[in-house]
Amino acid sequence: MGATGALARSARAWLAEASDAVISVFFPAGCRLCDALLTRASRVPICDRCLDSFEAPPGQKCMVCGQPQPAPFAPEGDQLLCRACREKTYAFERARSYSVYEGALARAIVMLKWERIDPLAAWFAERLAELVGREAQAMAADIVVPVPLHKNRQKERGYNQAGLISKPLARMLRLPHKELLLMRTKPRPDKQILSLEERWESVRGAFATRPGSQVDNRRVLLVDDVMTTGATLDACTRALLDGGAKAVVGLTIARAAKNPLPAPWKGQLRQRDGRKPAKVG
Repeated sequence: MGATGALARSARAWLAEASDAVISVFFPAGCRLCDALLTRASRVPICDRCLDSFEAPPGQKCMVCGQPQPAPFAPEGDQLLCRACREKTYAFERARSYSVYEGALARAIVMLKWERIDPLAAWFAERLAELVGREAQAMAADIVVPVPLHKNRQKERGYNQAGLISKPLARMLRLPHKELLLMRTKPRPDKQILSLEERWESVRGAFATRPGSQVDNRRVLLVDDVMTTGATLDACTRALLDGGAKAVVGLTIARAAKNPLPAPWKGQLRQRDGRKPAKVG
């Protein structure tokens, strides 16, 4: 029965590829990013030239959060650490991103965020699986968990873009996928652009593990589309650690090009009421 099922799946995959090839010949489409004609048989609506432009150039990165660093970069002891990580801003053990959030990649992520394009999500999952493979020891995990949307946003959009990426990624890594383990209890503010202080404040206490969830003593691979300040990954990490996780490593398609500042309560900003920020971590 198992062999028969595998043969059937293989046949369906072959038919799907053949169908894509026929469609690409008789109904050629343009790349969603540059309008170049798509000549290959693929359900990813982006040309090879644009896909090749996504990968970030090699260079120095912060050993904790993975933020690209300028060429003359002074190490902290024997480690390369950005300013935020020198101040121990984040609760996650490590974070890595496939590339930098700019140009064609940024447009592709926005497209994925507002349109359910599963083949594109799977393509990104492959790139993240390769990244994990290159840093297998540092990125080792027991389960894969996507950063959740608030229930109202999930209902409005109909899907969670982080989940579209994390599900095929978990399959590629042969790890359990726990999409419902983490939940967002506080919605994101309606403002489209948030200040540094607002970003951190909007996610403080905004996540929790679901009652009855099993995360005790497990290493969690936490997946999202973009890491901007790191506030969301940090808030999710704290919720998972409070729920009993052993450690959390973050993984995103892209991260902000600018170097992030430490969290406001790490001494960078004062609260509006003038009181001393509460110590976290």
